[in-house]
Amino acid sequence: MATELTMAGLTVTGLTVTGLTMTPRQLQSIWRTRTCSLLLAVGALLAGFAGWLSPATAEVTAPACAVTSAADLSRLGLPLSHVAGRIAAGRPVKIIAIGSSSTAGAGASSSASSYPSRLEAELRARFPQLSITVINRGINGEEAAQMLARFDRAVMSENPDLVLWQVGTNAVLRNDDVVKVADTVRQGLDRLKTLDADIVVIDPQFAPKVIAKPDIERMVDLLSASAKTENVGYFRRFAVMRHWTETDHLPFELFVSADGIHMNDWGYGCMAKLLASAIIDSATRIPQTAHVRVEQH
Repeated sequence: MATELTMAGLTVTGLTVTGLTMTPRQLQSIWRTRTCSLLLAVGALLAGFAGWLSPATAEVTAPACAVTSAADLSRLGLPLSHVAGRIAAGRPVKIIAIGSSSTAGAGASSSASSYPSRLEAELRARFPQLSITVINRGINGEEAAQMLARFDRAVMSENPDLVLWQVGTNAVLRNDDVVKVADTVRQGLDRLKTLDADIVVIDPQFAPKVIAKPDIERMVDLLSASAKTENVGYFRRFAVMRHWTETDHLPFELFVSADGIHMNDWGYGCMAKLLASAIIDSATRIPQTAHVRVEQH
């Protein structure tokens, strides 16, 4: 009775070559040996390819944030006299960051990677002798009127030394009347100016789905004009991110998340680094802080 062996869909009952008979067991042994050798060779090839690809990919997709390339664009335009006084006296500095999802941290891998969290880390590194706190008051989806409605509990009650107000993006995405939005922003700035605090307006992000809207440039211009009229600081996030794309030739994928709207960890981190440098520049250019040591970072 013949013994059968099935391998890869092929049934073999025996093999005879010029007088040499190979049993099914011998055929099975040869099959296994050749198959294992092939699998080992393929595995080594794939491992070598992965090792060659990974380091290069990491270097290309995550370059360092070059603060100097956009330093002029990120200047706030006015001195931060209140913050300067706190720094000069060695007193704690409290910062409130209010805004929508860009402040809350949408697109970041965690709350620790939001711009307010990264800003706090940057400022503490530059002023290790000071107590600096950045409180995140961002809420996804909010517009200027909704933020203004919660100023009392979210901002005024904290008695901050500096208020960072990120605003304008959702109005543009929803095709709101940007002139009315600018009027609301001016009302909000009037309210914030009753505080003994410095104020900085942060404009929308330069991201694919934002710049596709027809009113984005007008919104940015109106916010800039409002900040100038109200004599408060202005952080030009839109111009900084445009610089990354058009001058530094960085791809959107590096600093914008997959939704085409929000920034990602790299984007928020670089924004925080630039904003920290701008705050330090505006708070240490006046005589009262001339003696303060700022760590290089």
